[in-house]
Amino acid sequence: MIDIHCHILPAMDDGAGDSADSIEMARAAVRQGIRTIIATPHHNNGVYKNEPAAVREAADQLNKRLIKEDIPLHVLPGQEIRIYGEVEQDLAKRQLLSLNDTKYILIEFPFDHVPRYAEQLFYDLQLKGYIPVIAHPERNREIRENPSLLYHLVEKGAASQMTSGSLAGTFGKQLKVFSLRLAEANLIHFVASDAHNVKTRNFHTQEALYVLEKEFGSERPYMLTENAELLLRNQTIFRQPPQPVKRRKLFGLF
Repeated sequence: MIDIHCHILPAMDDGAGDSADSIEMARAAVRQGIRTIIATPHHNNGVYKNEPAAVREAADQLNKRLIKEDIPLHVLPGQEIRIYGEVEQDLAKRQLLSLNDTKYILIEFPFDHVPRYAEQLFYDLQLKGYIPVIAHPERNREIRENPSLLYHLVEKGAASQMTSGSLAGTFGKQLKVFSLRLAEANLIHFVASDAHNVKTRNFHTQEALYVLEKEFGSERPYMLTENAELLLRNQTIFRQPPQPVKRRKLFGLF
């Protein structure tokens, strides 16, 4: 399996603190059936800046350590890019990383809102051949209050990545319920760990896939894991027609 969103590189953000933490995370990933990780340190989020050259070097060094430790995991370069107005220009100047140099770009919104310029930015990126992948939309407050925001972005070509812990219930029952509503509406294209460590932000990959299979049948987890493979090959992912999220008064969500 491939994990397209993980903070496994040491001492780059609020993920692995050092190489020992990275190795511990790598072993946990392998136990979950993961064999490839796209490392996505935070970039330009107001706290962390991780330039492409530094990310590539850190991934290369970690891969050498993984070989030495005989851990069957390979790490590839990427970034979790906090949305800002100059993303398109900085991609053109090679100042940003897509996911393993593919057309797919992992974009993070602020946790409390969706910037109004997001739709135009995503349109401009798609004109240049990129596919924006929205990181963990289920954890965005404005999307939880108004899921149509995500629906319209996906309808217009964006993809989205859900955190495995959201489906596993590690962020609480309300968020799990909302995550399932997004999946039911075909608004999720990838499930990834967004793992930061093995204690409070672990992988939970198998738990998430089990929940998806239980709720939607075996085709859903297969499609989402296959999409990660297609992303890695820079190919077109599977999509089902997006639907507006059903408004159900569950646990006070909406």
